[in-house]
Amino acid sequence: MSYRDRLYQLLPAIYRQRDQEQPLPPLQQLLDVIGEQVDVVEADIAQLYDNWFIETCEDWVVPYIADLIGYAVVTTAGLPGDATTPQGRARNRVLFPRREIANTIRYRRRKGTLALLELLANDVASWPARAVEFYPLLGRTQQLNHLNLMRGRTVDLRDAAALEAIDGPFDRTAHTVDLRNIDAPRDAGRYNIPNVGVFVWRLRPYSVTQTPAYCLEAAGPHCYTFSVLGNDTELFTRPEPEPEPTHIAGPLNLPVPISRFALTAPESRFTPREQASPDYYGAQRSLAIWAEGWPAAAEDGMIPSDRIIPADLTDWQYRPLPGYVAVDPERGRLMFPPSQLPRRGVRVNYHYGFSDDIGGGEYSRTLSQRPGAMLYQVGAEAEFDTLNAALSAWQADLAAPVPETEPGSTSELPPPPLAAVIEITDSRVYTERFAPIVLAAGQSLQIRAASQTRPVIRLLDYLTDSPDAFNIEGATGSALTLDGLLITGRGVRLSGEISQVQLRHCTLVPGWAPDADCEPQRPAEPSLELFNVQGPVAIAHCIVGSIQVNQDEVQTDPVPLTITDSIVDATDPTLEAIGAPGCPVAHVHLRLYRSTVLGLTQVHALPLAENSLFMGTVRVARRQIGCVRFCYVPPGSKTPRRYRCQPDLVQQAATERGATATAIRAEQQRVQPQFNSQRYGQPTYCQLAPLCAAEIKRGADDESEMGVFHDLFEPQRATILQTRLAEFTPAEMTAGLIYAT
Repeated sequence: MSYRDRLYQLLPAIYRQRDQEQPLPPLQQLLDVIGEQVDVVEADIAQLYDNWFIETCEDWVVPYIADLIGYAVVTTAGLPGDATTPQGRARNRVLFPRREIANTIRYRRRKGTLALLELLANDVASWPARAVEFYPLLGRTQQLNHLNLMRGRTVDLRDAAALEAIDGPFDRTAHTVDLRNIDAPRDAGRYNIPNVGVFVWRLRPYSVTQTPAYCLEAAGPHCYTFSVLGNDTELFTRPEPEPEPTHIAGPLNLPVPISRFALTAPESRFTPREQASPDYYGAQRSLAIWAEGWPAAAEDGMIPSDRIIPADLTDWQYRPLPGYVAVDPERGRLMFPPSQLPRRGVRVNYHYGFSDDIGGGEYSRTLSQRPGAMLYQVGAEAEFDTLNAALSAWQADLAAPVPETEPGSTSELPPPPLAAVIEITDSRVYTERFAPIVLAAGQSLQIRAASQTRPVIRLLDYLTDSPDAFNIEGATGSALTLDGLLITGRGVRLSGEISQVQLRHCTLVPGWAPDADCEPQRPAEPSLELFNVQGPVAIAHCIVGSIQVNQDEVQTDPVPLTITDSIVDATDPTLEAIGAPGCPVAHVHLRLYRSTVLGLTQVHALPLAENSLFMGTVRVARRQIGCVRFCYVPPGSKTPRRYRCQPDLVQQAATERGATATAIRAEQQRVQPQFNSQRYGQPTYCQLAPLCAAEIKRGADDESEMGVFHDLFEPQRATILQTRLAEFTPAEMTAGLIYAT
């Protein structure tokens, strides 16, 4: 019951009875107005109470609570953002981390402990970490009567675990003294008396559950990859929570790539029958394999850990014994005995590493749909087993005749479902032959993945004399939304007068499909084709290949294309990322926000581009309108006016210093963005390299990095964490940040 109802009910019954006798009860209407204001006052009082606590307060209150406990803001990380904008609020959450402010007093009490540095990395930067004191790892001669077995020892060539951990976060071998500073920005040292290293893992582990493994028939019918795309993918550890705050993180508590040696059970190492460790293998662990009907499988189809052999499957030369399965976690491969093929398919669970929640995956996403949309669920345990069945059901509902109402009846029958949502509820692979999907005027179709699922739509080459793209045609007033899907094998082709197109958290695999080394199989083929599309096209949090626009420049206006927090990958800097076949430029108006474009950009107009990276020449036909701000634009590009872009700034500074042409070219090359990887399928895809220029890492308008991972605010996280480490490190000690991934 609302407050206005309560106020009215408090009146004596005689007054309410007389008030109801009036045509428009004036007393009830008056109390309704008063009740609305009472609701506002009560909500404000409740929020004021919540603002007393760091866990429930509003974002704008966090700095004030921090000031009450003497929390020192790291000014070198940048100024607070505008709290009225989403980007400003996201920046402020990094500059004023709630968890650190809530635990500040506890941190001060535990100052000087090693485990505290790990908690700081997790609370300040949201990075899992392991703190290592390098002093015990210094090589020194020990007194025989006073041995310290916890110090680093000389290398034992028979200890494979120690050899694998050298120079890593779990190193146990002795080292000579390194006189370089551990906190140096470049070429930092490690092994010295005052040095403490904080290894941080920036890549996040993403799960893939109950998905088919890919049979690599080119290598043999017994050879499989964990990745459903057929490429090698490094398997990552599913982190387990630490038992207590004073615990130093181990390999199982961190998102560490799994090595062959780590996957091997310790008691079975160097024995004739090595087997997988239960710490990594299992239904609720980092990886698991199911093969129903296979001789050594359990009743539920899962292969036991004692039947898993960690092995090197680089060249597929290993041959497991009958009843065993070989697994290579460093390449994401598995192999069955050639004489015991799995006849009912293979399903796997595993974890892969990536930087952020883009391109779809088993992470939480906000789902939205049009009011009154009909929901059709597809999945192993859902109403429909295939996408075609759900599409046919929607078409049948549209074509169903509307029953006539009886004469005199006032009931209204629901209208036909012009808006449909086809939701995929699992992470299976859907290999179907899709006929062109035709949307009539006013119809809306959304094909989406349920939250925390990653379904794959695999398009095959069925037709001989024409392409086999995923074709969707629309009339005026129609709308299409693709959300959370991974589409491989072919591209998506949109045609007709579709009024609105949205792609959210999708992956249209660049080059259609990767090979084993993540090289694209069809690098020149587009992933998204637009044929005379009338309405705006919006792409957000996606990974897409080349975008080709086929528009009638005489009969149609330029297509409004907006790309936000996404990667557009043409697979090569000399290929078109956004263009038109046979035309100098694509007939589009492009707006680009916080994105990375790998390839040529050739568009009709560029109204706005900000905080983005163009890794190929940009050519814009109408350069009188628009602005490019806080972006990297390669030399030789033709764009609208540019503001605070690179390499323009360093070139201007060098020219003002009177530098030579050779020095200016050197400056241009210095600020060229450097990536850890530019191949889709690798964990560090489009992640800026450690040696990338600071002008790129902090070149956005809010001093974050340019490109698709702008919203991670990694420069701010690193700056704040480095300051906190110096604050809580013991006296005469120096803490340095080391990126493990």
